[in-house]
Order: sequence, then structure tokens, then C-alpha cells
Amino acid sequence: MLLPQEVIRAKRDGFVLSPDQIQYFVDGLSSGHFNDAQVGSMAMAIFQRGMQTQEIVELTKAMMHSGQVLSWPELDRPVVDKHSTGGVGDKVSFMLAAIVSACGAYVPMVSGRGLGHTGGTSDKLEAIKGFNVQPSISEFKSIVKELGMAIISQTDDLAPADKRLYGIRDVTATVESIPLITASILSKKLASGLDALVMDVKVGNGAMMHNIDDSVALAKSICNVANGAGVKTEAVITDMNQVLGFSAGNALEMIETVDYLTGKSRESRLHEVTVALAVPMLVNTKLATGKDDAISKVNKVLANGSAAELFSKMIARLGGPSNLLENPWASMSKANIIQDVKASKSGYISAMQTRDIGMAIVELGGGRLANGQAIDHSVGLDQILPVGTKVEAGDTIARLHASTEDKANVATAHLFKAIEIGDQTPNESPVIYQTIA
Repeated sequence: MLLPQEVIRAKRDGFVLSPDQIQYFVDGLSSGHFNDAQVGSMAMAIFQRGMQTQEIVELTKAMMHSGQVLSWPELDRPVVDKHSTGGVGDKVSFMLAAIVSACGAYVPMVSGRGLGHTGGTSDKLEAIKGFNVQPSISEFKSIVKELGMAIISQTDDLAPADKRLYGIRDVTATVESIPLITASILSKKLASGLDALVMDVKVGNGAMMHNIDDSVALAKSICNVANGAGVKTEAVITDMNQVLGFSAGNALEMIETVDYLTGKSRESRLHEVTVALAVPMLVNTKLATGKDDAISKVNKVLANGSAAELFSKMIARLGGPSNLLENPWASMSKANIIQDVKASKSGYISAMQTRDIGMAIVELGGGRLANGQAIDHSVGLDQILPVGTKVEAGDTIARLHASTEDKANVATAHLFKAIEIGDQTPNESPVIYQTIA
């Protein structure tokens, strides 16, 4: 019998769900026939019991077809996208979409909001006054055709079943499930009508996957399902054992994006990840003949300013200012309290508990503790020193942005615990671990 509690019971008890049961669950997500408690219970059952590959395929297809599925017959160049499993300070989508589009691809990027301790691409864009992350599908398609790129939030038209499940996973401790991550990502991406996809699968203490084996398993799951669906997909496993870039927090990451695209500053690890993802996006769409050609094209569009110009045009076209590159703070709010976090002793920054840093930003108001909660786009960290930096007692290791003195003090205490200073130079971690096709 198809009742919500019976489908939940079946997965709770470790049974393989039938296509009909999976479709019933997805229909219930869209219609509300599964209430929030039941959706949370189903997510937990999947989290604990897992899913076989065919179940993940069925869940992906059902969520993909829960709304509109895009196609791009009018476009004369390949359609490609990227998705990250999320981390702290991960603003790669912004520069990557602009770079790859400036190299000749169409990039219709449908992004998500923050999950748990990780920041959301859509939330970061909403730090910009006037920016509309949810245009109509027709407007989205028009902007992609006109500019070559657009970054929007998941709409009610694209995989609406996943949109509801995504929000409930965030507040029910079921984010790190490989079947749910795979189906969530691919239901949106396959509904976007892509020719190729590149996955940035994070690994480390600030990622959903803390160890390399789990990251490889997720990468293979995504590649198997997506390639099986006819979308050329490659996954790059990248490090998330420290904040990516100099900043973490919505407005602050948009500032770093502008600095990166305009050449004002480019943090080396952030640049390495961006280039590593751009290469398969260009090679797999035949816009580059190989790795060296792809890197040359990336460097060219950064150097000549065409990637920055394209990003600026997209911001303006979706309701933001026309002068974001020239004066980014004019359209974003600054925090009330800005104060330095100083090293308590001399030594080397030996490690970061990156998830704890992300949660400190959530507690500042920069993320959500409940589904649908409003966030403070101004709070976060910048001027973050990377692991391996030698510091003296009293040196600034990061700068904190908070709404109140009390919140600043609480966050500072958490940061002292999360950023470790030791006597020895730490072993250098790789930025890129491996690639899976």
C-alpha cells in the first residue's frame, strides 16, 4: 500500500524502494502529501540505509521531471555547468561561470542556498541590492542566450520536489547522504539541459565528505548517474581542510569575487581550483583541444577583462548595479562591527577546523538555523591567513564582521578554537586530489 508512513518504513527497514514508491515520495514532495516531519523521516531513512544505484537513478529522474525540463535548440555553442558539494569560502561558481562563458560556452547555472555550515551561491548573490535570483524561466533563458551565462537560484519550475527536500535536509542533519546529494544535484542539472557538467567534490573537515573514500564514492555516484543520462560529466576532488580564498560570508565573498575577476587579488588555492574546474568544462565541450589550450584560454579572458565584464553585465541584467566592478560596496551592506582576530601566540597556522568556522558564521547570522530563516549578508570573515602562515603573537589572522559586540565576542572565541597555531610548519595538503570521469 502506498502511504507515506509505509514508504518510510520500507526504507527504514532497509528495503530497496520500487520506482512506484520513489515516484510516490517525489509526488508527495511536490503536492505536500508528505508533510515536513515525514519528509525529514524519509531523508533520515535514506541517510541511514542508503540507496542502490538504480534507486538513485529513479529518484533523480523523478525529481528532474517534477517541474520544467529545459532544452536549448536555439543555441549554437555547448551548454555546460559546474556544481560544488559546498564548503566554507567557496565562491568558485562566480568566476568560473564568467571565465568559461567568456571562452565561448553557454553557462545556465542553477544554484542552491546554504546547507548546514556551507554558504550558498544564491545567498551570496542576494547580498547585492536589487539582484533577482529568481527570474522567470523565460527570462533566464533569454539572459543566457544574450550574455552566455546567468546564475540564478532554483526556481519553482525547475525540480520543485528537490527544492523542498533540499531545505528540509538542511535542518534535519541529513545533508551528507550520497544518494540524496547525487539526486539533488543531478535533478537540477539534468533539468537545465546540459551538454556537459563538472563536479567539484570537496573533501576535508569543512566538506560534507570528510575523507577521500567518501568523496570518491560520491564522485563516482554522480558521474555514473549523469553519464548514464547522456551528460558528459567529470568530477574533480578538491581540498576543504581550510577556508577557500581570503573570505567567508556572503557580501565579503562577492567582494573577493570582484577582486579576483578584476585582478586586484587572487588567492592561489582559489585560483588553482577555478582553473582545475575550467579545464574539463572547456575540453569536454571541445572549446579547448587539451589542458594547455584550456589554461591559455582561461588566462586570456582573465587578462583582457572579458570574464569580469561578462560577470558585471549579468549582475546588471538581473537587477543589480551596473558599477559592481568599480564600486562593489555601493550595493552591499557592511557589518556594524569590524574587528581583527589576533594570534594568541607565535608560531604557524597549523590547521583549521573549517566546519566550525562555517558554523561560527551561521551563528553570526550569515547562515540558517531554520528552514526559510532570513540571513545577514554583511557578516563573516575576511583577510583570513592560510594554513602554513608564520605569525607572531598579536598578528591579525582574520578580520571579523558582526552585527553586535556580543555576537563578535562569541564568534571570536569560536575562531580561537578553530584556527590552530603550532610550533612546526604543517605538512602541505594538496589542493587537487584527483579527477574522476
